[in-house]
Amino acid sequence: MAADTVSFASLKSELTKGTPSPVYLIHGEEGYYIDEIMKIAEAIIPESDRDFDMYTLYAPETDPDTVIDTCNRYPMMSPRMVVILKELQSVGVNYMKKLKNYFSAPSPNTVLVMAYRGESFKSAEVVNAIKKAGGVIFESRKLTATQLAREIEGCIKANGLSVDPKALSMLTDFVGSDLSRIYNEISKLAVTLGHGAMVTPEVVERNIGISKDYNNFELVSAIARKDIGKAMTIVDYFKHNPKKNPPQPLVPLIFNLFSNVLIAQYAPDKSERGLMGALGLKWPGQLTEVSRAMAAYRPAQVVEILSALREFDGFSKGNGSRMDAHDLLHDVVYRILTTPGRL
Repeated sequence: MAADTVSFASLKSELTKGTPSPVYLIHGEEGYYIDEIMKIAEAIIPESDRDFDMYTLYAPETDPDTVIDTCNRYPMMSPRMVVILKELQSVGVNYMKKLKNYFSAPSPNTVLVMAYRGESFKSAEVVNAIKKAGGVIFESRKLTATQLAREIEGCIKANGLSVDPKALSMLTDFVGSDLSRIYNEISKLAVTLGHGAMVTPEVVERNIGISKDYNNFELVSAIARKDIGKAMTIVDYFKHNPKKNPPQPLVPLIFNLFSNVLIAQYAPDKSERGLMGALGLKWPGQLTEVSRAMAAYRPAQVVEILSALREFDGFSKGNGSRMDAHDLLHDVVYRILTTPGRL
């Protein structure tokens, strides 16, 4: 397996079905994938043999020589031994450099899985040593909004369900970037609904507690249509249900809509295929709100709206304003819907 192009799916397959590599370095911001890989690595050893052939070490409490000595032991019950080394981000690069001699000649009887959580691992020297040993580097990156939607849809299908586009958007907005939360919710839906069922907005509302009428998806849609009454009603609902509807996640959703609108308005080819290509979209349904907003807003208005959203983003983080975030949301949505576009 190419160490610098490994995906989570291929890594999972290698650890569960193939022949594991001798060394793995799992690093990055997205904690969900790191946690999942650790669980998968543990499962290499049958539960009955883990007291003998699996070791979980914590870098702040274990010196590098002890790690190397542990890795060089022989398995007692299983064909191989698994050593999991956690919390490497707490000890720094020098700790890893002391393990380099092991990386150059890793034990063929051991699978060493190392977790460096919270940021990318920066030492090219160590990374190259791991690769030369036939090891694997996996960077667990935060997903973009588009990647998150695809990940959630894939998880739903993997659980034997299908999903309505609006329900998918509701779930994506609800989970934010917390992948463990969405996997847990989808697993519960799979048990509740049964194989082959459709996840609809009504299902999401009933089982997860997201309103099918008052959510981020509906607000963005109302803004795209310039439906002032519906948009302001949703904003008012958010203000009266603040814990379930924080304003901050809305900024990238609305900003992304109008960024796409501006690109589409100046695209030379305004056919469906041309706009999808210009915006990097994968299916026509993703154009729906963009097309509505193109009809409702002139380019000068869109430029003014993007400026207002940047200002709102700063204010909502406490930069230059002490207003309640939901009051700020009310102001910016009203400003979007009534902008004269005089720039």
